[in-house]
Amino acid sequence: MIFTQKMQEQMRQISQTLASGDIGAATAAIQNRLNKFPIDLGVRMAPMPHVKREMRWQDIRDIKNINDLDSDRSNSRAPERSDSGIPDFVNDLLIQLGVVKPVSDLGYGIDPTRRTSRSGARATPAAETDINCNVRFLTRSYGNHVGKRDYKLYIPSSYKGQSMPMVVMLHGCSQNPDDFANGTRMNDLAEEHECIVVYPAQARSANSSNCWNWFKSIDQQRGDGEPSIIAGITREVAENYAIDTDRVYVAGLSSGGAMAIIMATTYPDLYAAVGVHSGLPYASAHDLPSAFAAMRGNGSGAQFQNSPDLASQSASIPIIVFHGDSDTTVNRRNGEQLMEQNVGKSALHRTKRGNRIGPDPTVDVTVEQGQVPNGHRYTCTSHHGDDGRLLAEHWVIHGAGHAWAGGSNSGSYTDGKGPDASREMLRFFYTQSKTVRQL
Repeated sequence: MIFTQKMQEQMRQISQTLASGDIGAATAAIQNRLNKFPIDLGVRMAPMPHVKREMRWQDIRDIKNINDLDSDRSNSRAPERSDSGIPDFVNDLLIQLGVVKPVSDLGYGIDPTRRTSRSGARATPAAETDINCNVRFLTRSYGNHVGKRDYKLYIPSSYKGQSMPMVVMLHGCSQNPDDFANGTRMNDLAEEHECIVVYPAQARSANSSNCWNWFKSIDQQRGDGEPSIIAGITREVAENYAIDTDRVYVAGLSSGGAMAIIMATTYPDLYAAVGVHSGLPYASAHDLPSAFAAMRGNGSGAQFQNSPDLASQSASIPIIVFHGDSDTTVNRRNGEQLMEQNVGKSALHRTKRGNRIGPDPTVDVTVEQGQVPNGHRYTCTSHHGDDGRLLAEHWVIHGAGHAWAGGSNSGSYTDGKGPDASREMLRFFYTQSKTVRQL
């Protein structure tokens, strides 16, 4: 049977319904269409691989593996029939509905974001499930009085409704959630360490380079600007899933790193810790000229300095910072300023070699140096409270530029020579909770 233009349009509408998250409505619609119109699916059924037969929905439910369909899985998403006789968009809908199962060699696996179109956009709703149909990388949207933003949501295969930590990941300029997920490999770690990951997406209409507007005063405030949208996304996911609200974390790269510290500073009630990679301190700029000055390491932080309340909030936020000392986009001085804001200058000028040194006995500082095999050297400075609790870490990566350390080259702005910033951030985050922080 040849798909008519009307039927193709109906299937596109079903696909849009499915992408919106209303799987029940999509299921009912596609069942209705397939029960009403028998389809010659051209299935190659072993042991008679060349036999074609007419199938209805009841027959399709018995197919256990997409290999039985032997369909063409090219990048083309056109509605024409594939070599097996099944339109690709029908395959994708059936996979998403759990009627048939994809296999790993078709690009589905622990990180579904890698199955994207050449433009970098998500190819089909089918990219939301893995071989067991229980790993999801979902597309969602959130809006409030400020505006609307899309976001991607990664649900690990182990999630069965039990409480899990959550990490909010903020991409850098010219990136998007899929690219950022690929480059940081945070979804792989979410599988390993059982956490939910959220990737808010900056809108092109808000910034032509897809940068978060960290340098605008309105976007440095609680309850307004982009922070209110990101906070809204955080709350929405926490309401819809079993999130351990004591263990919600935020991290980002470059402009996303600058926005991450804004979120942690203005919403300390939402986030237990913050990770900043190649980012900038809170309120280090208020417009474009001051933003460029801050990126050169000459930020004023006037709003922060003039607000004792914000300074008090920031000092209580556990933070891990990564910065390359050869970064020519965001000067390494910004990493040092982040530590000054969040730990304090007195602690930064002390080191620990077996005994406490310096006037402040409440913070111990340990400096460790190391090198990734065949990779970068690094210096890690750790700050602990007098109770031994880890408060902050500052990683200076020697010879590294403006890129996510230890990232995958399947994403942009990554440096595979390490150290593994994603793994170290998650390790640091898992030592932190809002309950412990408030003790």
